[in-house]
Amino acid sequence: MNAPDTWLEEARRKLDGTAPTAHAEQIGRVEEVGDGIALVSGLPGVRLDELLRFERGQYGFAQMLDEDRIGCVLLDDVDGVEAGDSVRGTGDVVRVPVGAALLGRVVDPLGRPLDGKGPIESDNLMPIERPAPSIIDRDLVVDPVQTGLVVIDALFALGRGQRELIIGDRAIGKTTIAIDTIINQKHSDIVSIYVAVGQKSSSVRRAIDAIQQEAAPERCIIVVASAASSPGLQWIAPFAGMTMAEHFRDTGDHALIVIDDLTKHAATHREIALLTRQSPGREAYPGDVFYVHARLLERASKLSKARGSGSLTALPIAETDAGNLSAYIPTNLISITDGQIVLDAKLFYEGQKPAVDVGTSVSRVGGKTQAHALRAAAQTLRLDYAQFLELESFTRFGGMPDTRVRQQLTRGQRIRAILNQIQHAPLRLADEVALVLAVQGGLLDVLPLSAISDFRKGLADMIDRDATDAVAMIQNDGTLDDDDKATLITALDTYAKSVAPA
Repeated sequence: MNAPDTWLEEARRKLDGTAPTAHAEQIGRVEEVGDGIALVSGLPGVRLDELLRFERGQYGFAQMLDEDRIGCVLLDDVDGVEAGDSVRGTGDVVRVPVGAALLGRVVDPLGRPLDGKGPIESDNLMPIERPAPSIIDRDLVVDPVQTGLVVIDALFALGRGQRELIIGDRAIGKTTIAIDTIINQKHSDIVSIYVAVGQKSSSVRRAIDAIQQEAAPERCIIVVASAASSPGLQWIAPFAGMTMAEHFRDTGDHALIVIDDLTKHAATHREIALLTRQSPGREAYPGDVFYVHARLLERASKLSKARGSGSLTALPIAETDAGNLSAYIPTNLISITDGQIVLDAKLFYEGQKPAVDVGTSVSRVGGKTQAHALRAAAQTLRLDYAQFLELESFTRFGGMPDTRVRQQLTRGQRIRAILNQIQHAPLRLADEVALVLAVQGGLLDVLPLSAISDFRKGLADMIDRDATDAVAMIQNDGTLDDDDKATLITALDTYAKSVAPA
């Protein structure tokens, strides 16, 4: 038998018993590519947000659908995509790995490792865009999230399931507050997710180092889409981080997500929108930028008992220019969230850190989530501090204040001193309660301001030694009965007198 006959016989044997089927596939073409965007034609069946695969294996997602072309945002290096390349729809959306395998890792928004620790073994993939829990699936926000920062825990308490915006000018401590909150979860049951969007590599490195050195990195996930990443990765980063956090909420655990920051995310959204030729609106942002952030942050919630009682708390960060809270993106985020921690550049440069402006900051959940012992101790703290700031401003013009005003000024200066805190050193709840009790009880009035730092240094050891039962009650239940409160105040009074200079 000659070679052609052998080949024919072999082909017949392979095809024997198989039924021919028809398979239709749409193949599109890249018309233009640049700046992280590819304009594609020939795929009329593609849906919005569908994942597209390019000829050389790169991926992107459909962001804009026109009558004759698709605006595709690339998730990989644009250098590998050229005009004329074939494009296929996958029929799926962008998905990311979720689960315990991500804990302790540094990943990009697609869940690919960036820390050199090998591949991530997770078969559970979930879409980055998921509907927020319905009202019936939610529960009241009543459990606290302790930040370890006196100015926040005492004045603007946060709850599990809350969305609290951290906002202020550039480089005045917004990220530090968020990182300190993550560090303070070292001994709690909350899993932390830090998402860096459009940040400089040096800033991301500092945040990673702080988390790995001071927090519990084995219970943290760090998602990085730095300024050098493609616009597509920067755009999906907050959504990918939210999906990773939702896995823990939906399994009955508790999660905290920090998004640093949404101002840069909004700028990326504007860039993508302009490149895909969407109509610009106010300040050149497309009209849907509000909806983009609203549907993202609405996913933070406290679930009902029927859904497992898990929670997801969101701390988005936003940047202002010269303290302008009335700009488009800040006003959007303030209206979406449950309160805002506003940082003031003037306070920062005067040395007040965290530089929280107590006049414009607010938590719309507040005392409902505050630990009972701290709430009782700090009942009038915010009012006293606000009155002090007004008096201090007034007395700067001169004049001799009377004895009552001098006492208010003395007390206010000490309140400001205890609200001042070094970075990456969050306090236990018991230490915060002791500080507030000491200043509100007038026990620090006998100390010069220069001695307040010495008082704080030995405070934790002193109350552990002299008020053991009170510390245990505060740490375990967040409460403090009258007898233990009296013991704690006595110990604080004795300690303050011992610190006072002769």
